[in-house]
Amino acid sequence: MGEGNPHARLMFIGEGPGADEDRTGRPFVGRAGQLLNTAIEAIGLKREDVYIANIVKCRPPGNRVPTEDEAKACIGYLRNQVVLIKPKVIVCLGATAMKYVIDASARISKIRGQWVERKGYWIMATFHPAALLRDESKKLPFWEDFKKVQEKLMLIKNEE
Repeated sequence: MGEGNPHARLMFIGEGPGADEDRTGRPFVGRAGQLLNTAIEAIGLKREDVYIANIVKCRPPGNRVPTEDEAKACIGYLRNQVVLIKPKVIVCLGATAMKYVIDASARISKIRGQWVERKGYWIMATFHPAALLRDESKKLPFWEDFKKVQEKLMLIKNEE
């Protein structure tokens, strides 16, 4: 379902569980999860400081992208997670998360790194860590996005 600090200021939303996640019942524990952990630590946080959720709660067959019906069946759970956790910042990891949280018609390559404010939440999309494992050219933009997340969290902390 999700994992992390129930009072996290920062929430990450991915697509859905992969094989490692399905086996362990925990989000982002495979190679992409290790990369996410490294990025979280690079901005001065620990995995225990954040909350991690997914659009869909169970692994689609063949690890394919979730269908719209699958996403719609699970989106209520995600909305409830956001309401319960009350993060200040939400980062959508990849196009699927971006589609269901920010804009169904947007392209990740066009809007990644841009902030959107909705209902009191600051939301940004960036590349999914798995995409970095396939395409190293995405590493620098991903890191730049994480620096923006760090800056946004500092601004919010200073405003409180």
